[in-house]
Amino acid sequence: MNRVLLAFCAFAVAFAAVDTYVVVLALPDMMASVGISVEQLQRAAPIVSGFLLGYVAALPLIGRIADLRGQVPVVAASLTLFSLGSLLTAVAPELVTMVAGRFLQGMGGGGLVPATMSLVAALYPAERRGVPLGMVSAVQEFGSVLGPLYGALVLSFATWRGIFAINLAVGALLAVAVRLIARDARVPSGAVPSGTARPRSRIDLVGLLLTVAVLAAGLITYLEPSAIKRDLTWGRLFIPYVEDGSRWITPIGVITIVAALLWTGWSWFARAPIVDLRGWLGAAREADLLGAVLLGVALAGVVLAFATADPAVAVFSPQGPWFLAGAALAAVGFVVHLRRADNPVVPRGALRARPAWGSLVVSFLVGWSLIAALVDIPLFARTTIHQDSQLGAALVLLRFLAALPVGAVLGGWLLRHFAAGPVTAVGMVAASGSFAAMTQWEATTLDSFASNLPLVVGGLGFGLALAPVNAAMLASTTGDSHGLASALVVVARMVGMLIGISALTTIGLRRLHQAQADQPDLSLTQLGILQEQAVFAGAAVTAGLAAVLALVLLRDAATRSLPTSEALRSAG
Repeated sequence: MNRVLLAFCAFAVAFAAVDTYVVVLALPDMMASVGISVEQLQRAAPIVSGFLLGYVAALPLIGRIADLRGQVPVVAASLTLFSLGSLLTAVAPELVTMVAGRFLQGMGGGGLVPATMSLVAALYPAERRGVPLGMVSAVQEFGSVLGPLYGALVLSFATWRGIFAINLAVGALLAVAVRLIARDARVPSGAVPSGTARPRSRIDLVGLLLTVAVLAAGLITYLEPSAIKRDLTWGRLFIPYVEDGSRWITPIGVITIVAALLWTGWSWFARAPIVDLRGWLGAAREADLLGAVLLGVALAGVVLAFATADPAVAVFSPQGPWFLAGAALAAVGFVVHLRRADNPVVPRGALRARPAWGSLVVSFLVGWSLIAALVDIPLFARTTIHQDSQLGAALVLLRFLAALPVGAVLGGWLLRHFAAGPVTAVGMVAASGSFAAMTQWEATTLDSFASNLPLVVGGLGFGLALAPVNAAMLASTTGDSHGLASALVVVARMVGMLIGISALTTIGLRRLHQAQADQPDLSLTQLGILQEQAVFAGAAVTAGLAAVLALVLLRDAATRSLPTSEALRSAG
């Protein structure tokens, strides 16, 4: 049953990862629904960056709460947040609500990763973690790139709102399934810190009714069904109390607000509420909420600086210096806070071991180079042989993706026989070599069978590196900080991807402009090839650097000799 529990958690990670890039095809329709034209693409940037912001900024806090409260409750709570965000996005009538929904989706989707990684550490001894860690890492990366394909499938029979309606249904079902499976799983229950959980002995009927009332009134407020709005009697629910007032100062809007306040009060003061607000706030405080906020603001500044950038102009956005300045101030405040806090969100000494902080460095470089494959392989295909087919370009990338989970499982298996450093280094050398081969691709290269070799080798290489990096971090940190440690590895990789795509794309565009100036007669296809070749060259260098640092920094990780980890904490 433990394997079934882990399988469901891994599927939840994959499904949430799909949502990271699901807006690629749906974005134009989402923009139109909130009154943004295609020419105003920059105004739609928060739809994408809002998800990334929630994903990255909240990870350390959620990972730490998983250490304190238990992995399964955090997985269930993350799925609930993901579902709530999907609901808000699906019914959003304007940009603010849409961005808020995407932010909650990011928080929920991001929270699944460290909790599931920590679950692996709790269920398996160090010498047997490799394969399950490899599987979780593989489905996370595989799910991310399936996002556009999933979006295209849903858009073939529904509107963009259908994508998020399906997310809502699947997320809610997974949350219930994880809870039910955890109850039947044969895992000992650890202690839950005092004040962070109140046992539930029966169904909270009042809380359930208030939840239904909030959702029903809120949906009516947002959707304004025409059948109700046109009715002479019920239509009065949509008339604002003041002229030109918002929907929130209509009778139905006020009903929604009152119901939400009642739900909040009940969830705070009731003995066994359906959502234990006081318990979760207590867990957040014990996890060092202030420190998590400072760290989150620092990460958010970096995310916003690069996620809103136009690589054709600069590596980061025009507001980037301000974002980075704010991030630097928050980072200084975080360091000061770590020295003074009794129980900081990052426990003092937790990352002192070289393999621990080394895992963050290597993960950052892995993300930096991996994003070049995820973005620029299909872009090269669109530039050359699939100029009119998004699906054809995606299928080229699928050759890389098909090898990635195989490499991830193989990398996990190799950890039983070899240290994390050499396994990671071999994988990143393979990735570097594949990128080096891609720098020689020409307009017709993808038509040949030989083009499969660097795609498959690259996928295998990245797969080999994913599990050892996570295993090195888990083996070099104590059991009570595994959730946080896993979260930081993910954060490092995500930040590496954000900075990497901006830096590599800028390098590629500069190569394009230089070639255009030197040889004005080059076609658009030839210029595009030169740009992608420059990106692949930069990724090859980064992947090679990751290989060298993996040998140096991860060599002391005891991934094969640690005793069995502590039992799974309370299933909540």
